[in-house]
Amino acid sequence: MGSSEAVLQVFSGAVPCHFFSYSCLSKFDPITSYKYHINCIKKKVSRNMQSLVCSTMLQSGLGTYPSHGIGSGSYGSMTKRRSWLQRCKCQQSESVSGISTEGVNGAWFVDSAKKLDTINGKVNGPNMLEFQNIQQLKQEEEVLKSNGTNGTVRDGYHKTIVDSIEDEAWDLLRDSVVHYCNSPIGTIAANDPTSSNVLNYDQVFIRDFIPSGIAFLLKGEYDIVRNFILHTLQLQSWEKTMDCHSPGQGLMPASFKVRTVPLEGDESATEEILDPDFGEAAIGRVAPVDSGLWWIILLRAYGKCSGDLSVQERIDVQTGIKMILRLCLADGFDMFPTLLVTDGSCMIDRRMGIHGHPLEIQALFYSALLCVREMLAPDDGSADLIRALNNRLIALSFHIREYYWVDLKKLNEIYRYKTEEYSYDAVNKFNIYPDQISPWLVEWMPNKGGYLIGNLQPAHMDFRFFSLGNLWSIVSSLSTSDQSHAILDLIEAKWADLIADMPLKICYPALEGMEWQIITGSDPKNTPWSYHNGGSWPTLLWQLTVACIKMNRPDIAAKAVEIAEKRLSRDKWPEYYDTKRAKFIGKQAHLYQTWSIAGYLVSKLLLADPSKAKMLITEEDSELVNAFSCILSSNPKRNRGRKNSKQTYII
Repeated sequence: MGSSEAVLQVFSGAVPCHFFSYSCLSKFDPITSYKYHINCIKKKVSRNMQSLVCSTMLQSGLGTYPSHGIGSGSYGSMTKRRSWLQRCKCQQSESVSGISTEGVNGAWFVDSAKKLDTINGKVNGPNMLEFQNIQQLKQEEEVLKSNGTNGTVRDGYHKTIVDSIEDEAWDLLRDSVVHYCNSPIGTIAANDPTSSNVLNYDQVFIRDFIPSGIAFLLKGEYDIVRNFILHTLQLQSWEKTMDCHSPGQGLMPASFKVRTVPLEGDESATEEILDPDFGEAAIGRVAPVDSGLWWIILLRAYGKCSGDLSVQERIDVQTGIKMILRLCLADGFDMFPTLLVTDGSCMIDRRMGIHGHPLEIQALFYSALLCVREMLAPDDGSADLIRALNNRLIALSFHIREYYWVDLKKLNEIYRYKTEEYSYDAVNKFNIYPDQISPWLVEWMPNKGGYLIGNLQPAHMDFRFFSLGNLWSIVSSLSTSDQSHAILDLIEAKWADLIADMPLKICYPALEGMEWQIITGSDPKNTPWSYHNGGSWPTLLWQLTVACIKMNRPDIAAKAVEIAEKRLSRDKWPEYYDTKRAKFIGKQAHLYQTWSIAGYLVSKLLLADPSKAKMLITEEDSELVNAFSCILSSNPKRNRGRKNSKQTYII
């Protein structure tokens, strides 16, 4: 078959459709999507032409937690301890049946690609049936639109479009899967064929994989999630350093990459290694606080969805849970039950003025503590941890619900605060100055609704609305039932600000003017209403969906998903959107962003079967409710007064 003839058969349907599975993309950009299809098919052919013989070091029966790995050696020109690397010895076999990707198939793709060219952005070629198909689809759509009385036909057409978007999303998600020792282990952050500037978007990020993992769990594809959980666990105790300083034991990496390097002593064989990044190579060099918390949440979801509790019961997994817990519960100088973290240590990974006690981390921390309490095996070594965990849960829930909550009534209280109060029963405990209430907030706060503020520190309240922190406070029951409903009420009341033309604003409002210059350092990526500074992130759809399902208000999420469906596929699944109403694709947004794709799929799957959301939701138990009530009704001076003592002190 000639190369041009083969291309025509693909477009005309002579070749089976599963061989050319990205039809939705081609509706909007024939040239880009054609090149993308060719690259995808080449990769699939390449994978089928290889046979890897692997002996992995990670076995299901592993009985002890390997805190330092095995062996030592060198990697490139830089000497590293082999304890830093998970390795799998792989050898590439001879080409199957004498055919290689650089032979017949490679020539077929290259020759076919040459048949396409562009002049001033237009297709140059006589046999572009795809362009004709687009015109035909437009004509069909106009006919359906003109038939205003036939609602059934319109509904059927809409369903067909939505189904094709979902099919496209699944194809893209599966194409982003990364393999280690011939087994799926995660998904890369973005798989944009039009961009050569990948930065670290070709790595597997722990936080980015969470919606991907949830999507695979909902589809009953458990292996990739299990592999991800166990392999990232082995990276936990990496001895990475930043300027000769090592982070705390138990830290989980922000991301990792599968690298193939020559095997020492055998030039014909290769070796696969997992190379993690704890922030020492990241922009800003900030270690992630949320990675370990998300890992725990995914571990619980895996057990709930698959019914396989053997993973969380393994000794090495139990040890990993305890290490994360000890790191988070470690005593320090902080007087608050919230976690003290720096800027850039979570989803907002650049300087945005969230240092201190950002709500996002507190909500994930609370959720992870509840998950650990379910999964941690009771034994002599965990008794103290469980006791500390329960105490922290009570204190954290009280602190967030009491001091982070703001609505119209609370705003009026803050407006009338007295300052410089010194006593145990002071009303203005954090010495908040009423002038901190910005004019935008007075006008923005609806009569019905409220939310949890972004941060709280002495003499400082960050009144910005942060979506992830508020949504996950609902999911984890960190907020009360009334507060959770009020948060959703606020989202509905401020739909034009938070949802607009693409869900969902990561925070509101954006930092502008002198405030933007001072707080972000004039960050050119975080300009007002862009990226983390008020940009819109489609991946937040799945958290919105889980929160709405928990509060039995799925119609809110369904409406947001419907808005997203109008643009996501057409815009090639961007990472984020810019402007107040999210009209533009982000100026530096990567396309085919995996967690934008996965977030949409999770939302669709959960709305189709809301009962599946239980694997992510944590309900507050009666013990916490009773303890919280006791704290509210108790005397603030209780246990705080000085005991009568005749003890003498040496001065």
